[in-house]
Amino acid sequence: MGGLLGGAEVSDEVAALLLEDADAYTWAAATTGSQNAASYQLTIEKSVMPIGGFNGSDPSPTLEEFQQLVATGQIHWYIEGGGFGGRQNGGSNASSEIQAWVEESFTATTVDGTTLYDLSGDAPTQPSDT
Repeated sequence: MGGLLGGAEVSDEVAALLLEDADAYTWAAATTGSQNAASYQLTIEKSVMPIGGFNGSDPSPTLEEFQQLVATGQIHWYIEGGGFGGRQNGGSNASSEIQAWVEESFTATTVDGTTLYDLSGDAPTQPSDT
């Protein structure tokens, strides 16, 4: 069973992790879909980026925009899951691209069944267009 209106249920342990150094970031975390992001944001009372809008199918931010935000230290955590996906709903696949890049580039941590990635470490170099 999910949280508010199908959003995530946020455990005390996950909330405590997200709150560590949260004031040093523009966004304490990012996750796919606004319902999912709202559950975390309401729990921790810090900004959480809703990747892909309401259901994760909007192309905002793009992978390149997200990589830039990570490279400039604006997002602390990426929370896996949320949203309804991209192209299968006729939308963008930006949220899927972001998740794939995060999974390939950062180490997963699982707390109370929630998979998170700490984006505060050294971000990999972005591929250049040649």
